[in-house]
Amino acid sequence: MCEHEKKFCPRCRTRFECKVGSILLCQCTSVTLTEPERNHLHEKYEDCLCANCMKELKTEFHNNQFNQKLKKFFGILSR
Repeated sequence: MCEHEKKFCPRCRTRFECKVGSILLCQCTSVTLTEPERNHLHEKYEDCLCANCMKELKTEFHNNQFNQKLKKFFGILSR
C-alpha cells in the first residue's frame, strides 16, 4: 500500500493528505475546475491546495470575471 504525502495548504495552512499515487481518492478530486480556473490557481500557488481553498478560489475567480464584465458594461454605458 502506498504512503500518502502529508501536506499543509499554502493558503490556509490546513493539514491534508495528498494522494497523488491514488489520485481518484484524493480530496482535490471533489472540486471540478475548468482550465481558466486551474490557471487562476496556478498563478497564485505552486503546490496543492486543500479542497476548501480550491472551492473558495474558484468562487473568487468567477466573482472577478463577473466584476470585470460589469465594469466593461457600465464603462460602455457611461461613454
